[in-house]
Amino acid sequence: MKICFQPIGVMHCDTKTMERVPKFYTESSSKGKIEIYDPFIEGMNGLEELDHIVVIFHFHLSKSYTLLQRRRGYGRLQGVFSLCSPMRPNPIGMSVLRLTKVDPPLLYVENVDMIDGTPVLDIKPYLPGQK
Repeated sequence: MKICFQPIGVMHCDTKTMERVPKFYTESSSKGKIEIYDPFIEGMNGLEELDHIVVIFHFHLSKSYTLLQRRRGYGRLQGVFSLCSPMRPNPIGMSVLRLTKVDPPLLYVENVDMIDGTPVLDIKPYLPGQK
């Protein structure tokens, strides 16, 4: 089975190299803008009511993986599914970003742990404690 995704937008931020990307969104104070592509702009309706969003993205620079890795390159070997490594069997990432402004086609966000040009696959509301 082959699964294909079409990006709905792209991240724009000051981080240009993988070495400078924060390792996790909770460690980041970086700001950025998500540009939503024209066919998907209508889907932004209602986002202005949210403080945070969940952003699903593609680790587009990840070229390979191993099932056992070291957290941040040191320490004991662990399974990739227990880590936030971009080197994964399916290079998909997820971040909870603070949404500061909605100005279609742009979403202004904080706590960015992505590199400039990262393809955005989906956006979901972050609703902690919802049942």
